[in-house]
Amino acid sequence: MSYFSDIYKGIKTLLTGMSVTGGYFIRARKGVITQQYPDNRETLKMFDRFRGEVVMPHNADNRHYCTGCQACEIACPNGSIEIIWDRVVVPETGKKKKEIDKHIYHLAMCTMCGLCIEACPTDAIVWAQNFENSVYDRSKLTKILNQPGSSVLDGIED
Repeated sequence: MSYFSDIYKGIKTLLTGMSVTGGYFIRARKGVITQQYPDNRETLKMFDRFRGEVVMPHNADNRHYCTGCQACEIACPNGSIEIIWDRVVVPETGKKKKEIDKHIYHLAMCTMCGLCIEACPTDAIVWAQNFENSVYDRSKLTKILNQPGSSVLDGIED
């Protein structure tokens, strides 16, 4: 008797699962879901939550939000971020201020955990949509995030 009840329960769960899948196909959004990469490189749009690589956005005046506080470097579990900085004297005030020399990002070591972005108090680093990171030389995966000659925006303090 338990043999037939097991068969009945199996068919019932199979039909329940198929009804969920069938309902999705009936009520699915219109349009193509599958992307035809690399044929559609020009029109390809990644999802907003996609974690490609860490970048530091700069405005048109080559200025950014990074103060060099090293919160991202400390939060990174495997050391894929390095900040090389120095203290310089501000001529107007005569006080020393931290200035970033290089903000280095080792993409080859990054696990895309996002702890560095969460730790940044000024939102100076963000996720980019770039996912084409394959190279023949591993040294090309080490990137300097701050552009040459860039500086911190006015009003941003560490």
